[in-house]
Amino acid sequence: MSAFRYFLTAVVVLLVASGAAFGGGFQINEHGTRAMGMGGAFSAQASDGSAMYFNPAGLAFQPGFRALAGVTLIAPMTSYTSATGTKTDMNSQIFFPPHAFVSYGLDNGMSFGIGFYVPFGLGTEWPTDWAGRYAAVKADLQSYFINPTIAYKVSDEFSIGVGVSYVISDVSLKQNVPLAPLPLPDGSLKLDADGNAVNFNAGVLYKPTPQLSIGASYRHSTKVDYEGTAEFSNMGPLAALFPGGDGTTTIEFPNNIFAGISLQATPELILEADFQYIMWSTYDTLKIGIPVGPPSPPPPAGTGAPLQGPQTLPRDWENTFMIRVGGEYQLQKLALRAGFIYDKTPQPAKSVEPLVPDANRIEFTLGLGYAISENITIDAAYQLILSSDRNAAPATSGGLAFLAGGTYKSTAHLFGLSLGYTM
Repeated sequence: MSAFRYFLTAVVVLLVASGAAFGGGFQINEHGTRAMGMGGAFSAQASDGSAMYFNPAGLAFQPGFRALAGVTLIAPMTSYTSATGTKTDMNSQIFFPPHAFVSYGLDNGMSFGIGFYVPFGLGTEWPTDWAGRYAAVKADLQSYFINPTIAYKVSDEFSIGVGVSYVISDVSLKQNVPLAPLPLPDGSLKLDADGNAVNFNAGVLYKPTPQLSIGASYRHSTKVDYEGTAEFSNMGPLAALFPGGDGTTTIEFPNNIFAGISLQATPELILEADFQYIMWSTYDTLKIGIPVGPPSPPPPAGTGAPLQGPQTLPRDWENTFMIRVGGEYQLQKLALRAGFIYDKTPQPAKSVEPLVPDANRIEFTLGLGYAISENITIDAAYQLILSSDRNAAPATSGGLAFLAGGTYKSTAHLFGLSLGYTM
């Protein structure tokens, strides 16, 4: 009955991975193409609508009506090479997280805005016959933040801002289920779930001189309660032992702190350095709720205990950080941008898994901006993400080995485009 016990663990692994795969290694910070071109070093400038994400206090220095909308194309690539040298490439996928911001600044120093963006998302898809198909085949997650924001310029040098977000999140996951030692094809497990939550963020911006700007912001953790349905299919004679049913879990996306300093070095050149602290220790344990299934066959064929039921698993993710530096050089209507990011993974070695083989990253960005007219601007950016090789220990579940241990290699290419309007 060791194979039967594996099935329960498979359900739990799938539910756990839904949060782990996307909330840590796939946090998305590219919510404005100007900021993206400068390596996301933007919390001390916060000079366009993406301030609602980076630092809401920046809205107070943006008078009149402003709109910014765009999209970031993300093309990740990952491969897994086993200890014996067998290489498997993750299926190619492209994602298009959008962003949109609208704001209006009054003459009395008050500014109002609303933003829409996707700070947690992406997905993974492996071949259906790969060695790790019992741990992961496909996963997709989206988290939509709708973020009303208000800011106030206390003086010509200092402003504050605060926002509240309504969060809508959904996840779809699929993996194979082994029916060995029965001479049958793999079974299948699919989970669809969704949830919502409320989140807040706040920031301050201080400009002691016209050339120097200092900013800091905080975004609170986001606890999302997911509810959905787990369905087993193609289970053959074992179908009655795995009826599936309603499933629940809670994923707590982390607190984020941005702090930065920006310097107008010359009339044409602006430089910024930021530190981003991400409190992933919120993701330490997951409790999975799933209905208790019928008893398994009694001894000697089995244990007699149900094979489907709730479980609690430790994940032990760690607080981590990102270092961002970037700059912009203005040539009349054209702006040239570049940036660099160091991104330390929150995932301990013992938690490496196919749905999120995360690793330390270095990232390079380039960007362009062009003023089409007095009111309309267009921005484009490119970002290259290079991940360190990540070794994974042999993985087992329910006494069955599904990966013998190996190395993950990952890279990603990102392309951003935004259109801005002021009035």
